[in-house]
Amino acid sequence: MNVVIAAGGTGGHLYPAVALAEEFRRRDPRTVVILVGTGRSLENVLLAQSDFQVETISVRGVVGRGLGASLGALLLVPAAIWKAIQLLRARDADLVIGTGGYTSPPVVIAAFVLGIRRALLEPNAVPGVANRVLGPIANRVFLSFESTMRYFAPSKTRVVGAPIRRAFVEPFPEPSSGSLKTLLVSGGSQGAHAINTAMVEAITLSPTIRENLTLIHQTGPEDYESVRAAYATAGVQAEVVPFLNDMAEALRGADLVVSRCGASTLAELAACAKPSILIPFPHATHQHQEENAKVVEGAGAAILLKQDELSGRRLAQEIEKLIESPERIRFMAQRSLSLRKTGSAEAMVQECCALVAAG
Repeated sequence: MNVVIAAGGTGGHLYPAVALAEEFRRRDPRTVVILVGTGRSLENVLLAQSDFQVETISVRGVVGRGLGASLGALLLVPAAIWKAIQLLRARDADLVIGTGGYTSPPVVIAAFVLGIRRALLEPNAVPGVANRVLGPIANRVFLSFESTMRYFAPSKTRVVGAPIRRAFVEPFPEPSSGSLKTLLVSGGSQGAHAINTAMVEAITLSPTIRENLTLIHQTGPEDYESVRAAYATAGVQAEVVPFLNDMAEALRGADLVVSRCGASTLAELAACAKPSILIPFPHATHQHQEENAKVVEGAGAAILLKQDELSGRRLAQEIEKLIESPERIRFMAQRSLSLRKTGSAEAMVQECCALVAAG
């Protein structure tokens, strides 16, 4: 079987695509999987350790870019659809999967034109524009949350969770001791300036944090030098990196995580049973990160801290309270574990194979 997955844009779109590609290959090593991206440097970094085939199309985001930029992006779509048609024909594709984001529409529309089976993945609590537009022409729509079903035709939807890479699945997480020793800070694959700034201020203000925690801080490329210098000036020993090549290992070693709350991140936190302080990206489409975080907070696994309420002092206070409350850390870890869904990729791939076999 030949599978094409539209996966470009951000880690939130690419990581689930890689998880699905891994599972297709694990299920049947003869399966050929092609990932379609945009050729951005971020994609090259994220795929540096994989050997999956990658094709590129010229396309840009439309939502939230201003009138001129949005019109310019729309003008790229016809050529992108034509290139996608050529790609699907050349690869003799049997199935196309869109993971959301701006690479999905040209590839999924091309599959519709050619009569190729089409599936969508919507891992967020509130679907993005691309998946809302493509929903009517999809054969299957895979969701993470029951509440998202209202946006799509019920006959097409399957609630399976967010696919995660196999590195996060095994080994099964050990129960938390409640001791908070290692803090992982991550603003996603591109970093988050607001989180970086608040964390530097928090550790500067709080002797409790400095004396009790080992810090791993993934900054993104833009803030790396400034954050590293700020910690050095404050005399803080921290592992500061622009990008974490092995997020699974970093998560397993952490006792608490401060992060954004894209669907993939939350699925990985649950897979590793980690308590978290979640700071949603305030400009996410339809506030989907905040809606994601509300689900996890409601389960008792996280503290939701909105960015307009974020400061170094507030972040320090939340972390200090957790340092002093091992029983709460244990409880949050247990609740995080209750959200663990590690069979999502398997469920999606099995359903997709059945979809293709049904013709």
